[in-house]
Amino acid sequence: MDPSGLLVWYPQLRTLHIACVLLSGALFLARGSAVLAGAAWPMRKPVRLTSYAIDTLLLAAALALVAILPMALFANGWLIAKIVLLLVYIVLGSFALKRARTQRGRALCFVAALATYLFMISVARAHHPLGVFVSLAG
Repeated sequence: MDPSGLLVWYPQLRTLHIACVLLSGALFLARGSAVLAGAAWPMRKPVRLTSYAIDTLLLAAALALVAILPMALFANGWLIAKIVLLLVYIVLGSFALKRARTQRGRALCFVAALATYLFMISVARAHHPLGVFVSLAG
């Protein structure tokens, strides 16, 4: 029994979270590709604010899911892995969009950020810290 009554919102929160994950990744892919092509629009204020809004909603939905889910779901460390990967993704994304000093550095950080993003999704889908590599752990 869910004493808080919030578990009834799980399907909607999960859908919101997944939609924000996909929107955030798609916007990063578009912005990063455009930055590498030399476009100015990815760093314009409306685009940045849209990115911040999506990511804030993503984080809020994630925190709400954490608050309502039973603690047993956190036993194998996959959520901690996702949080660590999120931090890595944020840092790499920041370097890919503006902080790397060279075009090559931006490109390497962009590819690494996308790989981190995809691995983070595999961790979430597998509910295991090894994500797509769980079958290799045997």
